[in-house]
Amino acid sequence: MLVMNAEQRYVRVSGPRQLEERAGDEQPPAPDGVIVDITYSGICGTDVHGYTDGHMLPPAVFGHEWTGTVRAVGAEVTGVRAGQRVVGGVGPACGRCRQCLAGHARQCDTVFAEANGVDEAAPAHGAFATRVRVSARRVIPVPDALSDIEAALVEPATVTFHAVRRTALELGSVVVVQGAGPIGLLTAQHARNAGAGRIIVSEPSAARRGTAGKLGFRDVVAPPELAGVLERATDGLGADVLFECTGVASLFQPSAELVRRGGTLALLGFPLTPSTVSYGDWQSRELTVIGSLAYNHEDFVGTMRAIAGRRIDVAALHTGTVGLSQLGDLLEELDSGESAHTKVLVDPRA
Repeated sequence: MLVMNAEQRYVRVSGPRQLEERAGDEQPPAPDGVIVDITYSGICGTDVHGYTDGHMLPPAVFGHEWTGTVRAVGAEVTGVRAGQRVVGGVGPACGRCRQCLAGHARQCDTVFAEANGVDEAAPAHGAFATRVRVSARRVIPVPDALSDIEAALVEPATVTFHAVRRTALELGSVVVVQGAGPIGLLTAQHARNAGAGRIIVSEPSAARRGTAGKLGFRDVVAPPELAGVLERATDGLGADVLFECTGVASLFQPSAELVRRGGTLALLGFPLTPSTVSYGDWQSRELTVIGSLAYNHEDFVGTMRAIAGRRIDVAALHTGTVGLSQLGDLLEELDSGESAHTKVLVDPRA
């Protein structure tokens, strides 16, 4: 549950395009939990979709990308202390669930539940609020080298770290990143760190193409140009790896057709409508198709090391900050498709 005092507030979605700004009573941390004062919470595309269509109802507090300072710890908590900066994440593999006992610790059921918002210490765990009450497993200390802005962007950077890690792309690979929103831009940076030989970024927004250029990517194209650029880059062979970061269902088959025979199609964008693909095409060309959702604890550790080592730039994605009272207007703007923003943070103290 969210913890508040007379000055504490939270915003919840109560219906499609309906927000309620509320306040409540303070509660102590659970014995195995912590209280965190939120510094920033990022706005994700899933927050926008959940706000517009109400699919996450009953009433819920959104906001799963957050950083803050530990205010209080439960009696059973070790490894984290009051006053420590943390990000919201997932714990290590539990070692007790069916996946762990079968030797599949990277698919730990407990971690998967945490990554999808299941937290017994915080049924309404979202961080569009001034304070949250969560399980101590779900907080990860932030290195001193990271600013608060960078810490607020660790979660989406970890989503993409996990995806690139799952593809295990080979050194020198020709990589296509489809979509230059926050997820695409972070994926491209991780792919560069992983040794991609050439990265082609495709994005319809001129503003987002500009951000990709500022991050050092040279092959940044509008979608109609992608096929031609890729054909010239590979002599018609196709991409070794294509990261689909838009979640537009109609792009799935055209994306697969840009991948060479034996190549890899990695799916990051989450479609909200059914997808139609050519099963025979994927099979006959022996495509490796990798789905990627969320992350593991070790992905957070690796991501923060990459940010601290200045191997990826997350701060460049930050284009605005709003307070809780401005959240509704900003969600409407992001839903319009006409926003110039890349990544907006919510400062509940504002």
